Amino acid sequence: MEVKLWNDKRQRDLYDNFAELYAIIRTTEKLEKAYIRDIIGPSEYEVECQKLITHYRTLASTLKEIVPSIERFADTYTMDCPAAINRLVVSGVPATVEHRAASASQSATSAAAVAECVQNFITAMDSLKLSMVAVDQVHPLLTELSASLSKLSILPPDFEGKTRMKDWLSRLSKMGAADELTEQQSRQLHFDLESSYNSFMAALPSSGT
Repeated sequence: MEVKLWNDKRQRDLYDNFAELYAIIRTTEKLEKAYIRDIIGPSEYEVECQKLITHYRTLASTLKEIVPSIERFADTYTMDCPAAINRLVVSGVPATVEHRAASASQSATSAAAVAECVQNFITAMDSLKLSMVAVDQVHPLLTELSASLSKLSILPPDFEGKTRMKDWLSRLSKMGAADELTEQQSRQLHFDLESSYNSFMAALPSSGT
């Protein structure tokens, strides 16, 4: 005997939508696992994932009054599809798009840190040229430079500029605020700054890498 799950067209449409939502979640879970395991390439994954996300959004909008929580829907039907829930509900974009966004953000952050280092190098060298050689004038500039260099993860811990600035800060901390660098010390500091700046620029990755 055939058992009907609906009594009218509205109920039938509702069950059809439930079945479709169930299928989307299951398919997305399989797609995510296939991508993680390199069974499917990034380009194909992104196209298929975007289709599923678009389809899901349309369906979720239709069912929002009846299915306010997709997580609860998945629990009700014991689906156990965490990757799909994350992709469809939490992220809302394919993993490939997330990765590109993260890379762009990291690049922007690195570019800002590089610009800050360059500015601090130039400011410190220009200050010495203007005979700003008192400890309370030099120390803050080298502190800022040292801090900006430390923000850049592409530089190794033993990078020449880092070690030289630390050495100079150690020397300056033993002097009084009103003390001034001698002409020889000033020339040596400027030389160290220029040498460190050149090493810094050489250490930066080229645009093609």
